[in-house]
Amino acid sequence: MKVFKFGGASVKDAEGVKNLSQVLTTTGEKDLVVVVSAMGKMTNAFEQVVTNYFDTKSEVPSALNEIVYFHHTILKELFTSVKHPVFLKVNQLITELSQLLDKNKSKQHPFVYDQVVPYGELISTCIVSAYLQEIGIENTFLDARDCIITDTKYRDANVQWDETQQRISGVVKKKGITVTQGFIASENTHNFTTTLGREGSDYTAAIFGYCLNADAVTIWKDVPGVLNADPRYFNKTTLLHHISYKEAIELAFYGASVIHPKTLQPLQRKEIPLYVKSFYNPTAAGTCVGKGVTLDPLISCFILKTNQVLISLSSLDFSFMMENHIGDVFRWLHEYKMKVELIQNSAISFTVCVDNKYDTLAPLLSKLRATFKVKWNEGVTLYTIRHASPSEIKKLEANKMVLIRQENRDTVQLVVKA
Repeated sequence: MKVFKFGGASVKDAEGVKNLSQVLTTTGEKDLVVVVSAMGKMTNAFEQVVTNYFDTKSEVPSALNEIVYFHHTILKELFTSVKHPVFLKVNQLITELSQLLDKNKSKQHPFVYDQVVPYGELISTCIVSAYLQEIGIENTFLDARDCIITDTKYRDANVQWDETQQRISGVVKKKGITVTQGFIASENTHNFTTTLGREGSDYTAAIFGYCLNADAVTIWKDVPGVLNADPRYFNKTTLLHHISYKEAIELAFYGASVIHPKTLQPLQRKEIPLYVKSFYNPTAAGTCVGKGVTLDPLISCFILKTNQVLISLSSLDFSFMMENHIGDVFRWLHEYKMKVELIQNSAISFTVCVDNKYDTLAPLLSKLRATFKVKWNEGVTLYTIRHASPSEIKKLEANKMVLIRQENRDTVQLVVKA
């Protein structure tokens, strides 16, 4: 048994769905769980439905119509007849969602989000499963919510491993192809839908891989594998052929975008290799994450995060920054949903680089000013370099205003002013 995961970019249109089928044919795998994300930018479209639901309900129907149009365009290119049962199934899912919004009484955004946005995955897998069946690739459709069980932490739910293991082992066929959804699950109290966090489809693949003792998990992307730098920001990049679990976890922690941070832990526990391959070139080796050498080739890896915020704090009376002060700061950072990317402290100061993802900087600064002297820089860039040489760091620092430089045995981090 193996697990394949296809993201939104791989099924962004009808040609993408056809290419997915070609990947299955080319690889020749017969016993598979195929995990599929929402098509293209449909997660954004369903998020817009949630926004409209809370802010301008009158615009919900038009937002849903755009979603229907997008999927029907793909359906018409994949199936010769509009009378194919998949058209009805997709319409039923949209009707089900519309009725859910009409009946909903909850005013909690995370709860409503998790009841709405997963329809992107449900529709995409419905289409993919039907198309594979149409061209002669037999498969079983599986609703991941029947298998992956979580707590009620909506939008970032925690997996209940024992029950999930039992359900997956009991439901997923050991032979043949099963098509299911990434990102989505259900909670074990009232059976409401939950999600595993944005980009959680990789994690879903790892969950199935772990529970099925899979031989391997493969993530299919529009890149040849894991590169040592983001080609959007660096002119020269190198494909990494092999990465150890530990190194991959470090890269994910610092923000490497190819592998979801949660994906690696369950695979490492059972030493299941993770492959990252190109769906444009399925016979290429790609990148393997597993046991063995740290990196092949052993080369510097560059991770870049833009639009960060650097916050520097010092006590109002120049007293030491003690554990109780720092504890308060971390509690407030958590309260305002600031992801901490870098920490540096001295006797009388404490500095953090954070990601203002939820636009909560203003209230956080107001809170901090009541206790500390506060300085901050918005729009800074954070570079994290693993296994860098002094010459590479010097070249990276050239012509930049470096606000913070932090270094340990394997990692250098630079916060620079844009």
